[in-house]
Amino acid sequence: MLDILARQAADLLERTKSEEALRDSEERLRRSEATLRQFNETLETRVQERTNALLEVEGQVRQMQKLDAIGQLTGGVAHDFNNLLTVIRSSAELLRRPTLPEERRVRYLDAISDTADRAAKLKAQLLAFARRQALKPVAFDACERITGLADMLRMVVGSRIHLSVAPCLSNCFVEADAVQFETALVNLSANARDAMGGEGDLAIRAVEVPFLPSLRGNGPVEGPFIAVTVMDTGSGIAPENLDRIFEPFFTTKAVGKGTGLGLSQVYGFAKQSGGDVGIESRVGKGTAFTLYLPRVDAPAGVDAGDAVEPMIEMRGTILIVEDNPDVGEFAKQLLDDLGFETCLATDGQRALAILEDRSRDFDFVFTDVVMPGISGLEFGRRVRSRWPDLPVVLTSG
Repeated sequence: MLDILARQAADLLERTKSEEALRDSEERLRRSEATLRQFNETLETRVQERTNALLEVEGQVRQMQKLDAIGQLTGGVAHDFNNLLTVIRSSAELLRRPTLPEERRVRYLDAISDTADRAAKLKAQLLAFARRQALKPVAFDACERITGLADMLRMVVGSRIHLSVAPCLSNCFVEADAVQFETALVNLSANARDAMGGEGDLAIRAVEVPFLPSLRGNGPVEGPFIAVTVMDTGSGIAPENLDRIFEPFFTTKAVGKGTGLGLSQVYGFAKQSGGDVGIESRVGKGTAFTLYLPRVDAPAGVDAGDAVEPMIEMRGTILIVEDNPDVGEFAKQLLDDLGFETCLATDGQRALAILEDRSRDFDFVFTDVVMPGISGLEFGRRVRSRWPDLPVVLTSG
């Protein structure tokens, strides 16, 4: 009997120990789960904090790259404008010579006019890049543009690079922004020059192709297309860089040698025009960029921009509204020379005050668009509302 009681007591004691051990295990498990939950919560917070810090640093790096690129772009624009101003200044000084022959006088005047046109194109390209100017697609002969641009491209690439332009097609019309088309060719040629170290062969050709090939994962597109290829004998592009070559601010050039914006401009122009850009390159063997643009039919008749309209002799009194004193005085002098009577106001508010006093004295209003205070557009609206019969000419640049 005592043995049975002893065994029962021992079993009870063993069960008690087991229950205590089970309770201890459950308690340890609860503490572990609580610790794990707390760790997970703090881990998510730490990961989020780390992610935010990385994003902030990445944003700072990207901003530094953009500022560096803008600085390089500003330097390049200043250099180009300085060259243009040098031509204008030199021609103007030579025109002052009293014994200048008529032939040279005409030559210097043409140089000033042509240089001013190039400066205007450069300004238009900058505004287009800054998305401050709407692109103007027109139908034009791409081959004629290439041929007309060849002389300037030879100046861009230098005398040690042999530039060849293949014979043009009879029908090579595309519909795109002609200025951006020329800019794309200049960018591709400048890149080729740098890749060749200023010495080598550069070839440009334009052919018609039946379709746009598959590029960067996009399927083929039925044509026809005009394919403009710029081929060089330069160093080529490493395979690992081909996928990033059109990214803005990405460049394989040394610091200070490139902004990484030229090829992105070419790519953006091509896509916006309904085309694309292909690239083939082998390290040490050269690179070929191909700009694809949809071909269109030749426009009927002569382009209106080529027609020269006769100057119409007009008379009247013009109110000129221009905040820049130099531009205002030049416009006043020019219109005076054409036979008009003029009055110059330096802003929209002064112009409205003049019109309130003597609106009947003016036949036209000639106003700038971008002005401090009342803009030219707002000024024009007020004139139309107050004096609906008074014509307003809005201009800028």
